[in-house]
Amino acid sequence: MAAEKVKGPASYFPSIEQKYGRPIHYWLDLASQMHDKKHMEIVAILKSEHGLGHGHANAIVAHAMHTKKE
Repeated sequence: MAAEKVKGPASYFPSIEQKYGRPIHYWLDLASQMHDKKHMEIVAILKSEHGLGHGHANAIVAHAMHTKKE
């Protein structure tokens, strides 16, 4: 049985871990700690203060915000 292909923001996680050298839970926890900020404010912080690219930062924030709502 073939493994189901990961879709959505989580599809970025392996490349995020490889490129930035930290486990994905580090980035998700960081984004979750900024719960008082709007989506794009958190994206901007991840980009400016942590050097993430826009797509990677956006994927982290989208996943963290989606998980928080569940």
